[in-house]
Amino acid sequence: MKQTILARRYAKALFTVGKEKTTFEEYNQILQGVAELYVSNPEVVDALTNPLYPIDIKEKVMDGMIRSMGVDKIMGNFLRLLVQKKRTEILPEIAEEFQVMVDDEKNISHGNVISAIELSADLQANVQATLEKLTGKKVKLTTSVDPSIIGGIIAKVGDLVLDGSIKTQLAGLKDSIKGRE
Repeated sequence: MKQTILARRYAKALFTVGKEKTTFEEYNQILQGVAELYVSNPEVVDALTNPLYPIDIKEKVMDGMIRSMGVDKIMGNFLRLLVQKKRTEILPEIAEEFQVMVDDEKNISHGNVISAIELSADLQANVQATLEKLTGKKVKLTTSVDPSIIGGIIAKVGDLVLDGSIKTQLAGLKDSIKGRE
């Protein structure tokens, strides 16, 4: 079960301290590395989250990770706190929320473009430039292909959704024709 609100609280606390000390980018790299470790090594996740292991074993595992990563005292204390509060299972969510905060600080938005066919590099750059103009932020795009939209594109950046797909236009035309009957 996702615990986004709780993860956001922890991420915000660490971000505030990191911003104050201008180390939030370093903290972000560490959190993203730990999140990747969660994905690649289920043994680490088990050692830190399994309720059958006593808290002192979990603390030793985290201390070993902290030493091997060579993090500063604040980040080390943050990771130890997660073990003590039994919150290590939400570390990947904390990393995700922290990334959002870092991107907001740098005025970066994440966008998604869905098209019926693979977009060329030029077209992708044009879409990105247009979205940057509309949002006033730097946009990092991810693209995906969905042949069911028939043609056109659907672009999403934050709350902004631009749907220029033929599928949507046909649905609108269908509704318009039904309304006349």
